[in-house]
Amino acid sequence: MNPISLEDFQTTGGRRARSSLARWLFLLASAATVAVSALIVWTIASEAWTFGSQVARDQLQTIGWFPRRGLFDLSTLLVNSAQISLIAMFVAVPSGLGAAIYLSEYAHPKVRRLMKPTLELLASVPSVVLGVFAISFITPAVLAQFFDDINFFNKLAAGIGVGLLVIPLIASISEDALRAVPVSLREASAGLGARKVSTTLRIVIPAAISGLMAAIIVGFSRAIGETMVVTIASGGGDTSLFDLSLKESGGTITSAMAALGLGTDQVAGNDLAFQSLYFLGALLFLITLVLNIFGNAIVRRMQERY
Repeated sequence: MNPISLEDFQTTGGRRARSSLARWLFLLASAATVAVSALIVWTIASEAWTFGSQVARDQLQTIGWFPRRGLFDLSTLLVNSAQISLIAMFVAVPSGLGAAIYLSEYAHPKVRRLMKPTLELLASVPSVVLGVFAISFITPAVLAQFFDDINFFNKLAAGIGVGLLVIPLIASISEDALRAVPVSLREASAGLGARKVSTTLRIVIPAAISGLMAAIIVGFSRAIGETMVVTIASGGGDTSLFDLSLKESGGTITSAMAALGLGTDQVAGNDLAFQSLYFLGALLFLITLVLNIFGNAIVRRMQERY
């Protein structure tokens, strides 16, 4: 048998050329992604700066959001967005966490194999369907039974619709976090005589608290960025009068952007109406960024290592 030489381990020229070509192609693909992202951020930032530098202070504190008339009351959109998002979280957090705890700690394996895909399937329901569901069922069949003077388009129905949209997201992430808790902790608790409910509430949930908080923050980010449900259910057009009542209609940041930007030919009126779209986009980007930073800080602070 001939001895193996160093040349036998060397890569052929053609193979090295193909590897180099693949490396450069992947590098160009990643560079293109970074370039496109940078262009998007630059476009949003530049147009938002144009709006912020030209709009007068008194235009930002008015009776509501009427961009074509030069009335850009940001508090109207911020308050409406916060109200609808909080209502959504009141609906989604108990339901999502409850479903996650049941699937992780109490459900039979056969039941879990059936219910987990079914729950995740709800996330594929188009948001426009939930928007129509809110105005065709939630408002007339549910809310109208408790409020005689409720508007057909209202923020309460929009918040409930967004909450239904967020439930699968919170439930899925929370269930994964709960199942990541080591079985040994459950066994140790049971060995000390703790009941199932005590083990769940005092051992499993505290051990998975970082993942549960991450699920809630992700759900809140999803709720505040939802567009179609609030546009349809809350009657959030491109104009909105400041009103704290949940029974009245009101536009959010996303619904105002959608309604105002339905077509560039419709973005007419005040000279800054078009730039307000980018300003709202930048504002939404900053809100989401702050939520993500805040969420990461909470997760790192509460994270348990096993």
